[in-house]
Amino acid sequence: MKEVIDRYRLPAEDSRSSGRRTLRSSDALVITYADQIRAPGEYPLVTLRRFMSDYAPFISNLHLLPFYPFTSDDGFGVVDYLAVRDDVGSWQDIEGLADDVSLMFDAVINHVSASSPWIQGFLDGDARFADFAIDVDPEADLSQVVRPRTSPLLTRFMGSKGPRWLWTTFSDDQVDLNYANPQVLLAVLDVLCRYVHHGASWLRLDAVSYLWKRIGTTSCNLPETHNVIKLIRAALDEVAPGTVIVTETNVPHDQNVSFFGDGVDEAQLVYNFALPPLVLHTLRTGEPEVFLDWLRELRAVGPNSTFLNFLASHDGIGMRGAENILSDEHRTALAAQVQRHGGYVSYRSMSDGGTAPYELNIAFIDALSDPASNEPVSRHIDRFICATSLMMAIPGVPAIYLHSLLGSRSDRAGAEELGYPRAINRATLDLEALEAELGDARSIRRRVLEATRALVTTRGEHDAFDPAASCVGSEPVPGVIQIMRKGVSGTVACLHNVRDQHTTVPLEGLFDGGVDLITAGTVIEEVELPPYGVRWVATR
Repeated sequence: MKEVIDRYRLPAEDSRSSGRRTLRSSDALVITYADQIRAPGEYPLVTLRRFMSDYAPFISNLHLLPFYPFTSDDGFGVVDYLAVRDDVGSWQDIEGLADDVSLMFDAVINHVSASSPWIQGFLDGDARFADFAIDVDPEADLSQVVRPRTSPLLTRFMGSKGPRWLWTTFSDDQVDLNYANPQVLLAVLDVLCRYVHHGASWLRLDAVSYLWKRIGTTSCNLPETHNVIKLIRAALDEVAPGTVIVTETNVPHDQNVSFFGDGVDEAQLVYNFALPPLVLHTLRTGEPEVFLDWLRELRAVGPNSTFLNFLASHDGIGMRGAENILSDEHRTALAAQVQRHGGYVSYRSMSDGGTAPYELNIAFIDALSDPASNEPVSRHIDRFICATSLMMAIPGVPAIYLHSLLGSRSDRAGAEELGYPRAINRATLDLEALEAELGDARSIRRRVLEATRALVTTRGEHDAFDPAASCVGSEPVPGVIQIMRKGVSGTVACLHNVRDQHTTVPLEGLFDGGVDLITAGTVIEEVELPPYGVRWVATR
């Protein structure tokens, strides 16, 4: 391990070597595939850089989903961790992006493609890759293993020594790595350090809760997994102390927060998986109670750790984070609403042999509003921006999926053509057509982008939204969620009407007037909120 650290330690003049990074209200991420926006005759990474500069200069951070050669799962079945796909660009293009924004790379380190040299070497008996995979007796009792899928846990491969049954948590093409072999950990550390040298300031540890396997246990969120993350954090703190580690752990909320460790030894950020289903539930029912009860207990660990807050991603709306927060009835109702709105529900296998909803596959704007209804599109946009504001108002760093930034509707035709539910929210966009829509002030894309820009920009101008700033949630009148954020320079009251009716919030007893930060209008005695209306008021 010392050899890896010494090999990759950043020079003193690199800003990432100067100390641990402090997270601020100005931090905001966009999540995107490298090729999500395309233009003829141009590498998508170049197109993406130009698009972000032209249309989203208010975004400080960019999360690039896997851009490596792959064989499955739109990039998450990685063949070669250290290569950029020929069809999207080069390392030079990646490093160019890093000159404009802070980059988060995807570290898909739980598993690797069955076609990768690591797994092929394992199957061929190459001593360099001995024990890189987990070979399991197919008769072993694996009934306690927590599953995120309904596919078989073990997959049969033919190797030089005959058939091998390998652990495959996510699919038969994604073979889990064996971290009980120290050589695997060293190889992965080498990959992560190279990512830092190619411009990564943030690293997303994909599906890391499943990292360590032990037969007879759940093989999810085991102590050994936390020890591996601690080693990664310690190594990166030596190589580049400014590197931010983010754990993508789609597990119940009480387990999710364990990946903060003691606040300094594991992740600086964990994905806030409870948030998307809670926001969807709140706007479906118009009842703030469950959201506010959860918000009162929302705590990071230590001053330099916080949540990565998001509503949508390339995967969909994970349901596990809301277990023990939303009832089974409420989660079933969310799944039914998504199906009525043209989406899909993905399931996971349970230890009793049954299944349970694992993920809702749909564009978030459509999860909130039925695209086939006669409801005005403006109401869909208002409901969506209300949800986005809730996400931005609570403590943490906001992360916005590119399709949410642009108000994309579900691509059901694409999902049916490709044959898997997650494709419904992964469409590739043509730059010329996209720019035409953004040039139309009446389009959904333009209206959502401008509203999101206003929220992100306003948020970045006030330290009340720093992750460490205090937060108090309440319901001043029925159906209104008020989130009070207090920083060094002042207090901001974020008001959200989560119901489909006008309401008024009297200010007496709440705060003595203030200024609406989004419209720059003065608020004196009361705040009028239309259906799903949002006001951010700097209080006096």
